[in-house]
Amino acid sequence: MNGRKDQHEHGSQGRTEPTMGNLDNLEAPVQAPRDDDGLPHFSSGPEHRRGSSARPPAPRERKRGWLIPVVLLVAIGAGTGLWIEQDKLRGLVPSTELDGVLGRAEIALQEGRLDGNDGSSARELFEAARALQPDNDRARDGLRKVGLAEVARADAALQAGKLDEADQALAAARELLGGGSDVDRLGQALSAARNGSVQTANLIEQAQAALDAGKLDGDGGAGALYRKVLTADPGNAVASHGLDKVGEALAAQAHKALDAGDRATASTLTDRLAALLPNYGELPALRAALVQASQQDNSQLTDAIKQGQDALRAGRIAGEGNDTALAYFKAALAIDPDNADAKAGLGQVAQALIVQANAAIDSGDNAQARKLLDQAAAWAPRSAELAAARAHLGDTRKAAAPTDGVGPAQDADNLQHPPLTPQQSAELARTVQRAEAAAAQGKLMLPPGESAYDLYRQALAIDGNNETARHGLETLPNLAISQFNQALAAGRLSVASDRLADLSDLSPGDAGQGQLRQRLAGAWMDQAEQQLQSGDRPGAAQSLDGARKLAPGNPRLTALMARLSSGP
Repeated sequence: MNGRKDQHEHGSQGRTEPTMGNLDNLEAPVQAPRDDDGLPHFSSGPEHRRGSSARPPAPRERKRGWLIPVVLLVAIGAGTGLWIEQDKLRGLVPSTELDGVLGRAEIALQEGRLDGNDGSSARELFEAARALQPDNDRARDGLRKVGLAEVARADAALQAGKLDEADQALAAARELLGGGSDVDRLGQALSAARNGSVQTANLIEQAQAALDAGKLDGDGGAGALYRKVLTADPGNAVASHGLDKVGEALAAQAHKALDAGDRATASTLTDRLAALLPNYGELPALRAALVQASQQDNSQLTDAIKQGQDALRAGRIAGEGNDTALAYFKAALAIDPDNADAKAGLGQVAQALIVQANAAIDSGDNAQARKLLDQAAAWAPRSAELAAARAHLGDTRKAAAPTDGVGPAQDADNLQHPPLTPQQSAELARTVQRAEAAAAQGKLMLPPGESAYDLYRQALAIDGNNETARHGLETLPNLAISQFNQALAAGRLSVASDRLADLSDLSPGDAGQGQLRQRLAGAWMDQAEQQLQSGDRPGAAQSLDGARKLAPGNPRLTALMARLSSGP
């Protein structure tokens, strides 16, 4: 039974006998998929209208059969292509991390956070995005936009007169954009703004004239004028070349002085060269030559200092002849004007003369006392002991003067000092108080007139025997040592240098100064070594210069200078 018979059985009212066709050509009817109503659907094409005598076309399944291998081949080829190109395809997949970085970068750019070092600026974020994907167009375009924003920021800062900010923004723009007309224009405008009213051409002419006249450094010298040009226009090649010529001239003069045996002049010229050009290439060689010349003179220098110390112990302080302590120390200073031992020896000579002067005052021989104090002042003009002795001598002379204008002068020890007026007492108290405050603030010798040294002397001018003022003056050297130690421990080397200079004035014969100098020189060298490690060569040069003035023959100093001159 086939489908048709069943259909007729259920769908007809009467019986109809089937008609037999050609059984050889009989094939199963082709059914289309059923519709929603459940009824079969038949094709009404020409095949059915021709009847059973015509052979129907091949079933639809036969037409699909040849497509299956083709589809399989296409699928295999596509899969192979996907596998081969998987890296490229993976790159096409959006990166969540990259998109997040780019999003934050664009927000930072909109908010004006262009650059920084905390990882949140637009530049840092766009650069981070490029690190994730070097060819990313958004990151590359973002960095270009940051560069343009930096140009705008530089322009605005320049218009507002904020030159440092403009310079910083312009440097960032140059790094991001690689230059350009706007960057060049702003660079020229910034240079002109820094130049201000300085007439570069006129300054260069003045500097050249000074160089031709041999005026190399100092106010109005060629070096200072070329420096002024370079401050206004750092890229000025003429000024740079002129400054090098000044350095060459100073170095040549220093070498000439060394060849003539004038080490003092050579040292002075070298110091002037170092102050003008701290990184000048010839400086290390000059320093080394000075050290070598110093070593050659060491024998004579050592002998002169030793003989001076022997003369001090023997009591041959000063006077005629070449066998006194004063004569030996002066000879040592002629060999090496910067020799600390020779200077200390002269200070000891001054102290010994002050001791003799005080003894003369006590014995009433004021004329001899004044003579001795005048000699001491030649070698220790700012000695605290000298100032106290002079005040005491002046007060003694006032006490020894006749009080009624009739009788002769009497012995100072037999007279009472005239009492101070209320105004003098008040002024004395205020002056001593100011002196104590200045001493506590570290103003021991400077500024003039307001230093503890000068204020104590003013107090002693009112009353030469005032114990508070005299004690304060005489303890200034110890205070200088205490403040030196505090500054050195805190790393404030410039302050420590000032206190050492104060001590040299206040007590030039202090035997402990040599040790203090060595300690400070070591601290300067420590600082120079740290600066060399961090790449701060100009700072290291200045630190080494400070150490050289204190300990020129130190082997460590020589090694550090060689390291400085060898380059990075």
